Amino acid sequence: AALLHLPSPPRVGEPSGAFAVGQPPTRCAAMLDWLHGQTLGADDRQVYGSVTEGLQRLYREKLLPIERDHLFHQFYSPELTDADFSSAPMVLLMGQYSTGKSTFIRHLLQRDYPGLRIGPEPTTDKFVCVLHGETDSVTPGNALVVDNSLPFTQLSHFGNAFLSRLEGARLPSPVLEGITLIDTPGVLSGEKQRIKRGYEFESVVKWFADRVDMILLLFDVSKLDISDEFRRVILAARGNDHKIHIVLNKADGVTTQQLMRVYGALMWSLGKVVDTPEVSRVYVGSLWGEPP
Repeated sequence: AALLHLPSPPRVGEPSGAFAVGQPPTRCAAMLDWLHGQTLGADDRQVYGSVTEGLQRLYREKLLPIERDHLFHQFYSPELTDADFSSAPMVLLMGQYSTGKSTFIRHLLQRDYPGLRIGPEPTTDKFVCVLHGETDSVTPGNALVVDNSLPFTQLSHFGNAFLSRLEGARLPSPVLEGITLIDTPGVLSGEKQRIKRGYEFESVVKWFADRVDMILLLFDVSKLDISDEFRRVILAARGNDHKIHIVLNKADGVTTQQLMRVYGALMWSLGKVVDTPEVSRVYVGSLWGEPP
């Protein structure tokens, strides 16, 4: 019968993690040696000028090599750029046409942004990134995606048909010093939404939804029906439910009794699209500059 050889207990004064010469170290001994290791000295610590700089450097040196080794960028999402860490928080506005998206931005900024057009018909036919700038200017999409200081460089993958429908609007505003607003084209109905645009509208919405910090879904009191096209747009933002905030706009156009019926009809329509056990919170207001 084989004899079981047990190691002798450590001598007095000998550290518990020590092992005999020629004997391979055990996992326990290696762990104890690591626990008894020295802490980082002052020369080993890394000092960063800001939190943003530290995140950028840690991502490039630690996380990015792991993502590349596991082909993470081919299966899930492209690699992050420095602008993704340093850019201002973004707010995406979505809704059907003439629900007050562009008017909401004008009300928030207390002025029109360059290139703004407002009317009862579908007027905003582009994705407009409203940014802070020293002077009023409009940047076409082809120039916007090559600016490494902005987090829009990956939009070039959607092709020239989309880039012709993308632009950046810069203007001096204290509001835009802290956030960036994304104005979107109104959701159309029928084949116009799927074919006439010339690019994958739902794919672009999903790209923005994955990267923005807040999504505002605007509804008009007179346009509560959620079309199949709008349903697909909302489903494209799936996985970002915590970012979505529902706004019932133009509430001053109806009486209080009518508003209660409109609110109930909106909740019924949302129940068929938003698949969550909780009741969606709806913010009611009139987001424009005119008095009620």
